[in-house]
Amino acid sequence: MTLKIHNTMSRQKEVFQPVDPGHVRLYVCGPTVWDFAHIGNARPVVVFDTLVRLLRRQYPKVTYARNITDIDDKIMKKAAEEGMTVEAVSEKFAAIYNEDMAMLGALPPDIAPRATEHMPGMIRMIERLVEAGHAYAAQGHVLFNVPSMADYGRLSGRNRDDLIAGARVEVAPYKKDPADFVLWKPSSADQPGWESPWGRGRPGWHLECSTMIEEHLGDTIDIHGGGQDLIFPHHENEIAQSTCAHGGKLFAKYWMHNGYVVVEGEKMSKSLGNFFTVHDLIAEHPGMAIRLALLSAHYRQPLDFTADGIRAAKKQLDRWYRLLGDLPHERGEVPEPVIAALEDDLNTPQAIAEVNAIANTATKADERDRSKIIGQLAAAIDLLGLTTDLETWRFGEGHDGVTSMDEAAAQQLLEDRQAARKAKDFPRADEIRDKLKEGGYLVEDTPEGPKLRRI
Repeated sequence: MTLKIHNTMSRQKEVFQPVDPGHVRLYVCGPTVWDFAHIGNARPVVVFDTLVRLLRRQYPKVTYARNITDIDDKIMKKAAEEGMTVEAVSEKFAAIYNEDMAMLGALPPDIAPRATEHMPGMIRMIERLVEAGHAYAAQGHVLFNVPSMADYGRLSGRNRDDLIAGARVEVAPYKKDPADFVLWKPSSADQPGWESPWGRGRPGWHLECSTMIEEHLGDTIDIHGGGQDLIFPHHENEIAQSTCAHGGKLFAKYWMHNGYVVVEGEKMSKSLGNFFTVHDLIAEHPGMAIRLALLSAHYRQPLDFTADGIRAAKKQLDRWYRLLGDLPHERGEVPEPVIAALEDDLNTPQAIAEVNAIANTATKADERDRSKIIGQLAAAIDLLGLTTDLETWRFGEGHDGVTSMDEAAAQQLLEDRQAARKAKDFPRADEIRDKLKEGGYLVEDTPEGPKLRRI
């Protein structure tokens, strides 16, 4: 078996040949923890979790890193709105993010570095870039000088005009070139900041990933992954920083990017009412059904995420899990057709079709052969990260954990939540929201005020 992956850099499918076959290194861009993760944020988590499971079958050591951005203007804005510290906001939503992703069957990464823990490394990288002539200080800022890198833009394949337009470049008189991007920026007295040779400030967003990869995985890694929206400018800028800081050394051998998630054929938008957070979805649907729905389309293609799709995934899992509970069995080997599908650029739709073929074979086999085939089915399901405790799985349309609450009681709790928010008692407001969810209601904050939606 040979793993082949589509490399965004070369724009073609390539045979995966790790830098060191004894130790594969993988990095995926993680969340900015300022709010609940939406279903689009969950897709790369599920995609690359599946890839890591496959790699661990084939290589003796795989190190998977996924960062957490815990200092960002969005976090600062949220903290001001909610009357909380930046640290409290990032801790709250990082914990929720990790819990929600675990509900989707995602294994925790081996390393989950945080931006605020890597300031010295970021400052050192900036210093090296300045010394090498790839960056310059101006009015309290430090900027990367894009013209200093001859092949900047290679990953995205954009020309210079497109690069400038796509970056939504800030017009700043201190920039030597319109395409130059920020490595360090000043912080005001009321903003989080760190002392540096260029004054008190904080890093640009792109810098943290370059620094974390250098510190935890080395100068060159095997695979760098993330959503398609990160190709430019984020990943393009990572390449510039890391390549120039390391004297032209290759930064990442393979680049993998998952496609966008749309809902009922339209782009997700709060104004359209089709914006779904993972936190709310797992209150209505089993996490494994959401995971299977996310794997139902090839990772590089757009995914149309629908309620019908989740329900179809739930029915499919019902069938597989009924077979697992049909006869005593020992975990078998994953059948080769499933492995072959996943090794063909992580073709999860084909892998799911192969799992269904195994299930079909099991239903037609006699009892002795069926037990063996069910063992293979269990192994294939496990490789896709779709295992669950069958004793707690609810077959049919139901979902665990949703109980009935009287509507009048729910409405009173909603009013109590509003009172808590007005009093800036946000922990109490969150507690009431969770209590309503347990009772079978979701709180939707609309322009007309909060409303209850029955699960």
